[in-house]
Amino acid sequence: MAHVVLYHSDGCHLCERARETLLALRDELGFTLTEVDITGEADLEARYREWLPVVEIDGERAFVYFVPEDAFRRRLARAGG
Repeated sequence: MAHVVLYHSDGCHLCERARETLLALRDELGFTLTEVDITGEADLEARYREWLPVVEIDGERAFVYFVPEDAFRRRLARAGG
């Protein structure tokens, strides 16, 4: 089962859209989802702030800003999920 991580921050409307997309796809595609709020975490802020939201699949950066459903399905299939 593939593992997906969503890096996000409070008040980020793109992050909310990505979260909604991932939650809907999780039920359909069966992957695990971890959400990481970078707010106040200096190392995470430095690494991710300008790219939010950031979606990783099995530790590899897959998407920034938007999560197109069809592209996500293809990436997840390649990851073995």
